[in-house]
Amino acid sequence: MAAKRAPKTAKTKRVFGQRQAPTKMFRVGLYARVSTHDQQTLPLQMRAMREYAAKRGWTIAVQIKEVGSGAAERELRENLLAAARRREIDVVLVWRLDRWGRSLVDLVVTLKELAGLGVSFVSLTEALDLTTPTGRAMAGLLSVFAEFEHEILRERIRAGIAEARSQGKHLGRPVTVGKQASQIRKLYRGGVSKAEIARRLDIGRTSVRRILGERNRP
Repeated sequence: MAAKRAPKTAKTKRVFGQRQAPTKMFRVGLYARVSTHDQQTLPLQMRAMREYAAKRGWTIAVQIKEVGSGAAERELRENLLAAARRREIDVVLVWRLDRWGRSLVDLVVTLKELAGLGVSFVSLTEALDLTTPTGRAMAGLLSVFAEFEHEILRERIRAGIAEARSQGKHLGRPVTVGKQASQIRKLYRGGVSKAEIARRLDIGRTSVRRILGERNRP
C-alpha cells in the first residue's frame, strides 16, 4: 500500500532578508499625500485606492490623508507605521511612491521596517506590489539604488570639503569670541581701538568690551 504523501506546506518567503509568512492580506492602511498647492488630487488618490482595495477583497482598516510640501517630514505617515507595529494592518497601499517616501533611502528604510513587521506594500501608479514575487524582486532593486544614491551623496560631500579646504575656507563651527580673547587683548595693548578690533575680527563691539572688561576685573 502506497504511503500517504505528506501535505505540502507553503514555503516561507524572504523580503529584504526577513522571513515573511505566506498569509493572505486582509486589512489595508491607505496613505494619501498632496502638496499644499495640489490638494485637488486628494479625492482622486483616495478613490483609486478604495477601488483597488475592494477588487482585492481587502478591508480598509486605516485611512491617512496628509497635506505637505516638498520633502518635509511626513508626520501623519508615522500613524500608519504605528498601526503596522501594532499589527493592526497587513498591507500599506499608496497611490504613488513619492507620496510615501521623502527620498529613495527613506523609501527603502520604511519598506524594510514594514517587511520586518510582516506588512506588505503596494503602490498603484508604479504597479509595485510586494505581495507578489515580482514586486519583492523590484524592492530588492530599490535597495541597491538607494545605496548607490547614498554613496554618490557621500562622494559629493567629500569633494565639497576638499574644494573648500583648497580655497582656504574654514570648516566646522565658527570660532567663538572667547577663543579670540588673547588676540583682542593683544590688539588693544598695541593701541588698536575697540571699534577697529571688532571690525578686524568681525565680532560685535559689545563682545570686545566684555573681553577687555574681564581683564580689568579684580
